[in-house]
Amino acid sequence: MSNFISHIATVEIPVTNLNKSIEFYIDILGVEVEFKGDKAAMLTFSAKGVPTLYLVETEEHKSISFINTNNGIEHSVIDFYTPNLNEFYNWLIDKEIEVGTLNVNNENGLGGFGFKDPDGNLLSACNILQQNQ
Repeated sequence: MSNFISHIATVEIPVTNLNKSIEFYIDILGVEVEFKGDKAAMLTFSAKGVPTLYLVETEEHKSISFINTNNGIEHSVIDFYTPNLNEFYNWLIDKEIEVGTLNVNNENGLGGFGFKDPDGNLLSACNILQQNQ
């Protein structure tokens, strides 16, 4: 077993309009710009152990998501944590952000939903933390 890797450092996201995407991620996720170049930007949550987001402007855009061939559900590759799932969901709707169905387990209140950035990249929000997160 390898013990070289301790955590995820950066998640890279393809975008077609860097400035528009930076505005979206700042507004929706509350991140800060750590670095901005002509065609890329590093965004941070300013929290230890939390990955940064690296937006890369590219003409060849393929939105990030995948279809689960077992059940036909489209999945995001990135889940963002919020303790206020319902409030965040309704806030995104008020901001006219494309959101999917809010799925919450009635027994424990845990769940999540998908939402899209300006390029159609599927992102998700959940109120689930795993042990040691």
